[in-house]
Amino acid sequence: MTPSIELLYPTVDGKQVPNVAMYRTESPRSARLSEALVEPFSEQGANLNNPQGAKEFSFGKLLKQLGPAFLVSIGYLDPGNWATDIEGGSRFGYELLWVLALSNMMGLLLQTLASRLGIVTKRHLAELCRLEYPTWCCRLLWVFAELAIVATDLAEVIGTAIGLNLVFGIPLLIGVLITMLDTFILLVVQSYGMRRFEYLIFVFLAIISSCFVLELLFSKPSVSGILMGFIPRLRHDSIYIAIGMIGATVMPHNLFLHSKLVQERVVDRRIAVLRNQCFYNLVDSVIALNAALFINCSILIVAAASFWRRGIDVTTLQKAHELLHTIDSKLWGIELAPLLFGIALIAAGQSSTLCGTLAGQFVMEGFLDMHVSPLFQRLLSRSLAIIPSCVVILLFGDEGSYQLLIFSQVVLSLQLPFAIIPVIRFTSSVTKMGKFANSLLVSTMAWLAACLCIGLNSLLVFDSLIDWINSTCTLCKFLGVALGFPFYVLLHGLLLWLTFRKESSIPQVSYHQTVIDDENNHEQELLQSVSQTNHHHVQLYDPLEEPNTDKNGL
Repeated sequence: MTPSIELLYPTVDGKQVPNVAMYRTESPRSARLSEALVEPFSEQGANLNNPQGAKEFSFGKLLKQLGPAFLVSIGYLDPGNWATDIEGGSRFGYELLWVLALSNMMGLLLQTLASRLGIVTKRHLAELCRLEYPTWCCRLLWVFAELAIVATDLAEVIGTAIGLNLVFGIPLLIGVLITMLDTFILLVVQSYGMRRFEYLIFVFLAIISSCFVLELLFSKPSVSGILMGFIPRLRHDSIYIAIGMIGATVMPHNLFLHSKLVQERVVDRRIAVLRNQCFYNLVDSVIALNAALFINCSILIVAAASFWRRGIDVTTLQKAHELLHTIDSKLWGIELAPLLFGIALIAAGQSSTLCGTLAGQFVMEGFLDMHVSPLFQRLLSRSLAIIPSCVVILLFGDEGSYQLLIFSQVVLSLQLPFAIIPVIRFTSSVTKMGKFANSLLVSTMAWLAACLCIGLNSLLVFDSLIDWINSTCTLCKFLGVALGFPFYVLLHGLLLWLTFRKESSIPQVSYHQTVIDDENNHEQELLQSVSQTNHHHVQLYDPLEEPNTDKNGL
């Protein structure tokens, strides 16, 4: 019998489906080529001695894959996190440690889904939103994502300015203006490539971690109090801070950023290779996000041990720095605790602002389908953050800037559901993810995380609206009734629509078959045939199996 290869082109209503082609062969030699997803073989340098791409775990390979999650984890350590962690620790002691742990688990799950989305589809979250949703919805989601990035930038501007003030004595207003310069720092670092950028972030993360290891030693916290802090309990007066912690930890722009960063590392598109890549990225996320959890918990623990234990409420980062002088941490006549605090704050602000800039660039390009100059995007978002920062510092001083930090994290939390829901919907879709679609267990856990986030946000906004309506201020009453409640209802309506809308998908797939005979070198002919196609995805099937049309060719 002459071996043959069948080229299977999915069609709908007689028209060929773009970007999809499937190959099936009757040659026994091709059985080991089944389930090989390529894009196409000729571009990926397929290895015929290992056609499925299956590889055992390699520590060396893992080290090469570390990086994207560490860039994302820096967003979990921005000055906004410091503000919520310090306020939570100084007001409620160790009670909210469980919120940080819960936020980290939510973040790990969602970041893993975002990275899988980028690896499997080779598109990032903003691109998929543009392709999936109507224009009006896409534009609205883009506005929400940009608001989240501006809120992040706001925290970074204020945090860096405060750090410069604490270490070098530079006035806050001057420090805010100096932060414009980090725009050019990013451009210089990017010019050396993404790997050098990752090395810089590793350095910043090492500086922050080292500072807080020493801070923990100096503050001498209660071990029993720390353990009790991981038992869930929530008072009504701590809801605002708890939501701020969730917003500061699970950041909307990180989902967009992570789904983009992993794409450049995936060259070989075969299914087994993609599975390995997803696993390496999971390990990357576990290491990076748990390092971020350690630092966040350290900040809260230091605040609880240094301030809450003495009944001191900390209302500014400057006050926290000042109170750290009371800790016995002198070395060669230098008070190390406050100095390390300031250095770590500058490192956190600079590292997170670099990653926020990348996210802003990807978000704008993905949603609007346009190339954006990094310099333009950076100057735009930084200007939108600097203006309110300067106004608040001039009008309300140090305490006003600190409260602005807290508020920025709550804004992030309110924007979070509009990034979470698309991630869960896309990664649960067999049409988009094929064999990599979420299992029932993963989908259930992801939706529980989304419901928790949305529920806490709804409670916070509803309580705020009631406070406005009960206020003695006539303007507040008017804004709450005329604008607040309608906007509240519309946002929840949009969330419901995003959750339950029918997915854009191929309803029914049929196949047009073309046979190519090959009497000699079956594998080389197969590669040549695939290399001549212009299709985005190619699926090779075992000759003993029929193509599964229930999964739309994937």
